[in-house]
Amino acid sequence: MRAKLIFNPGSGVAGKSPLQLMDVISAMQAWKLVPEAFLVEPGCDLPAVILNALKDGIRMFVVCRGDGTIDMMAGALAGTNATLGIIPTGTQNNVALSLGIPADIPAAIAILRTGRRVKLDMGLAVCGEIKRPFLEVCSVGLLSTLFPAADDIQHGNLTRIGDFLAALMASPPAEMHLMLDGKQKINTMCHVVLVSNMPYIGPHFQVGTSASINDGLLDVMLFADLTKIDLLGYAFQAARAGGGFEDERIQHYHMRRVDIDTNPALPVMADGLALGEGPLSISVQRHALAVMVGEAKLPAQGAILEEPTGGSTEL
Repeated sequence: MRAKLIFNPGSGVAGKSPLQLMDVISAMQAWKLVPEAFLVEPGCDLPAVILNALKDGIRMFVVCRGDGTIDMMAGALAGTNATLGIIPTGTQNNVALSLGIPADIPAAIAILRTGRRVKLDMGLAVCGEIKRPFLEVCSVGLLSTLFPAADDIQHGNLTRIGDFLAALMASPPAEMHLMLDGKQKINTMCHVVLVSNMPYIGPHFQVGTSASINDGLLDVMLFADLTKIDLLGYAFQAARAGGGFEDERIQHYHMRRVDIDTNPALPVMADGLALGEGPLSISVQRHALAVMVGEAKLPAQGAILEEPTGGSTEL
């Protein structure tokens, strides 16, 4: 089977890229996969690479690196008949954690042949003229403001700590106006709204259950009664608890669609990509992406599952 191998040398542990790429190619060949490697570089047109591969008859796309590269690939493959395979060698690997894909490279590659092909839900964020499918999470407000500096710090650039603190101090709360499924209105003062599609985000914060990956609903988290100090405290507590820490002040909703408007306009991000500011509509896209998952993760009710032999079952 031919497979397009998307490898991001700028992600993961510095200095390991060349050896990892060789190991991945060798292990894929052992499973009778024929990898055609593409190295991700800054400014490259990844959607064009995927489109050309699809036209060339390739239906298996394998990402080797972290959540950022996986999210990019998921957005580009959404709605196609291609299958996404994941070899997690990034920093957090939340997508792999959510899908039962091990961090061990040979074991992750084995799933490409022995795992289950499951069609997952994705979110669709519409902000102005921009439409962006997302696999993990869409954020409105403070976290979108902090993300660029926080991501650089996470990858070792400690010079951005000052930028992170300056952005934290300068960000005021805003009026948040939410419409849930077109009928439930919420008006409040708030720093952050998160709309997630998967159970783990950030540094392994657990914001949903394993059913989140394809239950037909989005998990909406409204941090209405928390100050910035409260939010930092929540983040530290959640990190210490391994992601399962709860704060009763956080409001949870499970919806198919949420419309968000803020005053003043706040920045919006979907899977780490800035979408701009202003009114935002987010909806769930059912069974938009086919992914090879580990046997340990059973798909939620309603998923379309295909065994490695090619049979399919509607659960």
